[in-house]
Amino acid sequence: MRRSAKYSVIPNWETEWSPITRWPVQGQGGTHEVVRLGRGSPIVLLPGLAGGWKMVMPLARQLAKRHEVHLIGLSGDGALLPRCAGVGVVDEAKSLLSALDRLGLERPALMGVSYGGAVALEMAIEAPGRFHRLALFGAEAQFGRKWAATIARRALERFPMPSDSPFINQFFNLLHGGKPESGPLADFVVRRCWETDQGVMADRLRALELFDASDRLWRVETPTLILAGSRDVIVTSDRQKALARAISPSRFVSIEGAGHLGFLTHRKEVSARIARHLGVARRTVS
Repeated sequence: MRRSAKYSVIPNWETEWSPITRWPVQGQGGTHEVVRLGRGSPIVLLPGLAGGWKMVMPLARQLAKRHEVHLIGLSGDGALLPRCAGVGVVDEAKSLLSALDRLGLERPALMGVSYGGAVALEMAIEAPGRFHRLALFGAEAQFGRKWAATIARRALERFPMPSDSPFINQFFNLLHGGKPESGPLADFVVRRCWETDQGVMADRLRALELFDASDRLWRVETPTLILAGSRDVIVTSDRQKALARAISPSRFVSIEGAGHLGFLTHRKEVSARIARHLGVARRTVS
């Protein structure tokens, strides 16, 4: 299938294995920004609630050593994409499925982290057999109302905040599973999060409160890997283990010492687990 736009090379973000390419793709609900890097069997990677595809780029670089990674931005991500207020998880999934059709990817692997994990789960439910493998990090079938998310959402909705606000930045510590060591990674997370509009973050928190796929998990036909940080206080390891028990076939793996941002802090281990998950697929087919 023909791609919808020409690739444009990002000269300052090249890797040892291939240049990164970036282009817009139209989905059912609007335009999504797509970034591609690496070579090999394709894997689609969906980012979380804030930071867009840049937030998951360190993991993408790790995965790209073995795979062709397609990072797909969500509605409202990126300066060129308009904010889409009121977009729910189901709406996002439908739009991304239509964008994947335009990309012409046949049964790629699919991975989502946090909010992107909820979207990836919804995509696997709505399109059984569309993906040959599914991997989720920091996701569950029913997020519901949680005090931290509710407080953060109300603060984001009502009060314009500077990017260096000590109050709201404390919530970023929860993502690490505790106060992170000061340094480049902690600074990277804060900078990336504040690149997402406050209103978009609030909309996504509201969408997670309304999301419930618990009675539709039987529709997931894709062999699934559930990765959970042992120190994740946003979506605890027990809740992610419950998701794995509800999906057949699935496998649960706890990443020791990782928080909700374990896909960054423990990206080498996460990448290795995913490679093993996808490697099983290749051996089974052969």
